[in-house]
Amino acid sequence: MTTRRAVVTGASSGIGEAAARALRASGWDVVAVARRADRLAALEAETGAVAFAADLTTDADVAALSEFLAGSGPVHALVHVAGGARGTDRVEDGRVEDWRWMFEANVLSAQRLVAALLPQLRRAAAADGHADTLFVTSTAAQAAYAGGSGYNAAKAGESMLAHALRLELNGEPIRVIEVAPGMVYTPEFALNRLGGDSEAASRVYEGVEDPLTGEDVADVIAYALNAPGHVNLDLITMRPVAQSAHFLLARGALRPRGLDD
Repeated sequence: MTTRRAVVTGASSGIGEAAARALRASGWDVVAVARRADRLAALEAETGAVAFAADLTTDADVAALSEFLAGSGPVHALVHVAGGARGTDRVEDGRVEDWRWMFEANVLSAQRLVAALLPQLRRAAAADGHADTLFVTSTAAQAAYAGGSGYNAAKAGESMLAHALRLELNGEPIRVIEVAPGMVYTPEFALNRLGGDSEAASRVYEGVEDPLTGEDVADVIAYALNAPGHVNLDLITMRPVAQSAHFLLARGALRPRGLDD
């Protein structure tokens, strides 16, 4: 059997790093992509994933990644995790530069990667039966919340890109999968969003019993990619049990109601 190879973006931390590890553990070759070369080098040494440092908001870096991949083997899966949020401002107070960065990081990076790598995914599908694109979006793509408008808009844009791509690829053996997590304990995400305020970042998760982890999301990513090639998991929405919706988050121990103490 052909060893399948996945390109995992955002692989220097959080969900992306966990996804790279999970795919390596299940037998995939992995090209781990992120901006921080030092962290990628450590991941490469530990897991055997191949490191490639790139800023996916620049055309030149995406072109360089595409050239490297074309010269080093087939591409069976694009796993796009890179992205992020900046700020919790109201619409009227939003900083245009933050919104622009979120659109670049979450939407345009996805478009750049699809445009650059789709020919290679098609060749892999022709040779080995099928190929995959998988986008990690967010439940922020599904429901707006106060203070989330910029991130809501960016993740909704990425989600719509995935939906449109699935329609455009109809008739080809290329799956388009979207994984939309709710609260995930990835401290860097909250820290970056809140401008480096570590105390505010800690309060996001305060009192929440068992928020999702990067490894939880990575398990789902690996499951989706390892499913039989004719099975497409269009959209997987996942939340911790403590989070029923964006606006309904339990803080404190979870326990059944109506039982005698």
